[in-house]
Amino acid sequence: MTKQPDFDLDADEIITAAVEILEEFGLDAVSMRNVSSRLGVSPVPLYSRIGNKEALLDAVADRLLADLPPPENTGERWDEYAARWTQELRARLRGARDSRLMLSPGRDAYVEASRPLVAAMRSAGFAADAAVQACRLLTWATVGFTAVESGVQPARRRRRGSRPGGDPGGVDAAEADTLFDLHIRYVIEGIERDAASDGVKPSAPSRGRSRR
Repeated sequence: MTKQPDFDLDADEIITAAVEILEEFGLDAVSMRNVSSRLGVSPVPLYSRIGNKEALLDAVADRLLADLPPPENTGERWDEYAARWTQELRARLRGARDSRLMLSPGRDAYVEASRPLVAAMRSAGFAADAAVQACRLLTWATVGFTAVESGVQPARRRRRGSRPGGDPGGVDAAEADTLFDLHIRYVIEGIERDAASDGVKPSAPSRGRSRR
């Protein structure tokens, strides 16, 4: 690789190289030395432009979560949007290949990604604190599920007639999808019950919101 002048390097190039290493070799391979080697520079400019390794990993996580929220559909109910939002979050988390990178729900990227979901709930009649609470529950439910999911193994011998996720021997990919849908549906149904006690109509649509 042709050595690149250190002063030409910017933060986006550094993060892109780190993401490439993550996707090819996993989280443990993401180091300042490996990233600088891929870019053909010394590690010095990485520290001046990004900070330490922890800051680099934070930047990688932010990149993987960027532009996460799906567009809202006209007349879509908040619970429908919430289900699609969690599916997109799950897909991004699975793409990270290593749950350790994402097990920090306090990341700013999660806050930014949650804004459209909170707005959809607010438009449906949720109080501000109830919408934030509900969004946090859905985020944590998705992050936790995906972390556990990353370590599951399919059963060696499938029992006939068992419901998805009901075989103690393991879970295959299709069953994990079914379990996730159930997991999120149960969380949403609980949110709906609490919202109804606050006077919010269950499964109320977002009023006048469209992101198409």
